[in-house]
Amino acid sequence: MDEKRSASRQRVLKKGSIEFGGGAVDCTVRNFSESGAALDVASPVGIPNEAVLYIPADHHRYPCIVVWRKEKRIGVKFLKYLQPNHD
Repeated sequence: MDEKRSASRQRVLKKGSIEFGGGAVDCTVRNFSESGAALDVASPVGIPNEAVLYIPADHHRYPCIVVWRKEKRIGVKFLKYLQPNHD
């Protein structure tokens, strides 16, 4: 199988949320790179193709698109990097 990722991913275990349309779904970040991430979710149903991944521990938000979906995991590709919030 050919590797399609543009950056190598590191295994992590961080709480996050997928934000979209005024709502959010909790997730667990399982692996992460500068170009994307794999996220565990209760169900991928209802998560739109475009969203924002928020990682509270890092205070970072990443606009992203969903590139694959499995039963309880999704893969996202980051569109750009937003600066940390300092609220």
